Amino acid sequence: MDTEKLGFNAWFQDKIDPAKLNDFQLARVIAVNKNSYTISNGKSEVIAEITGKLMFNADSPLDYPAAGDWVYAQFVDDESFAVIHEIIPRKSFIKRKISGKRIEFQLIAANIDTALIIQSLDFNYNIRRLERYLVMVNESNIRPVVLFKSDLLTHEEIEKKKADIQKVIPNIQIVAFSNTNGSGLDRVKELLICGETFCLLGSSGVGKTSLLNSLMGEELFETQTVREKDGRGRHTTTRRQLVILENGAIVIDTPGMRELGIIAAESGLQDTFAEIVELADQCRYNDCTHTLEEGCAVLAAVEEGTISKERYQNYLKMNKESIYNEMSYFEKRQKDKLFGKMCKSIMKHKKAR
Repeated sequence: MDTEKLGFNAWFQDKIDPAKLNDFQLARVIAVNKNSYTISNGKSEVIAEITGKLMFNADSPLDYPAAGDWVYAQFVDDESFAVIHEIIPRKSFIKRKISGKRIEFQLIAANIDTALIIQSLDFNYNIRRLERYLVMVNESNIRPVVLFKSDLLTHEEIEKKKADIQKVIPNIQIVAFSNTNGSGLDRVKELLICGETFCLLGSSGVGKTSLLNSLMGEELFETQTVREKDGRGRHTTTRRQLVILENGAIVIDTPGMRELGIIAAESGLQDTFAEIVELADQCRYNDCTHTLEEGCAVLAAVEEGTISKERYQNYLKMNKESIYNEMSYFEKRQKDKLFGKMCKSIMKHKKAR
C-alpha cells in the first residue's frame, strides 16, 4: 500500500471501516496550516479542508485533525484538492494548555510512537522544564527519549549532565549530539526506525529544525539560533509538519513551546515522578497532600535529601496546576454545552414559528 510508507500499519487497519473506503481514501495529515491542512494518500500531497459537519460537531480541539492523524478523505479535481470527512481513531496524541490565561488546550500531534525531547545544554537547559515535557509525553503513553544538544560543552561536562538526570529519572534514554560538528548524529539516526512516527519537541530556537536538516542531509528548512543575551529562541517552525526520512522513519516537527501548561495529567505525573508516587503509598494518611501532614513519607524523603526540594516543589506545582486546569476546563465545557443547547433551542423555536 502507498500508505504504508506514511506509517499505516496493522493497528490502524483494525480501526478502519472497509465500507467507507468505497467513498473515501485513507490519508495522513502531514501539515496543519492556519486555515487548512495538507494531507497525503501516499501518492500525492494536497491542500484539504474539513467538512462543515465535522466542524459543526466538534466539541473540543480533539475533534479537529492534527499532524499525524489518519483520516477518511475525498480527493477531487484530479486529486488536486481534498475534503476531510472523518478522523480515524488515534493511537496516541500530545496536547498542552494554550498560552495565556484561557483554559483551553492545543493538540500538538497524533499517532506518535516516540517523542524526541531536545534540550540545549549550552543556553537554556532547565531540568524542571524537562520534567514538564516528560509529563506531557508520559500522559499519552508515548516513549520519551531526551536529546542533549551541545556545541560548547566538553564530553565530560555532558556526561555529568546525563548522570544528574539519570539519578532522578533512572530509566530515561539520553543521547547527546551536536549540529555543528556532527558528533552523536549517528546515534540519533539509530533511534529512528522505519515505519515509526517520531515527534520533535523543544523550546523555540533549541535546534529542532537544525536537527531535522541534519537528518534529511540537506538544508530544507529555515533555522534560527537561540539569542546569547537571554538564551531565548524565536519560532522557526510555524506549523506542525510531517516528513519522511531516507530510511523510512517519519518525523513530525513542531513549533517551539515557551509555555508548557498541562491539563488533566494524572498518569503523566505518576510516570514522571514515580518515586514520589511510590512513597505516597507509605504516608500515614490516605489523603495526604504532602505539604504539612505528620507521617508524610514524601516530606521525610525531602528532608533526608532522597528527593530534591526542587523536584518535590515542581511535582506539587504541576499536580496543583493539572487539577485546577482540569476543573476549570470541565466547567468551561459545561457552560459551552449549555450555551450551544440554548442556541439550538432558539433556532428550533424560530423554525417552528
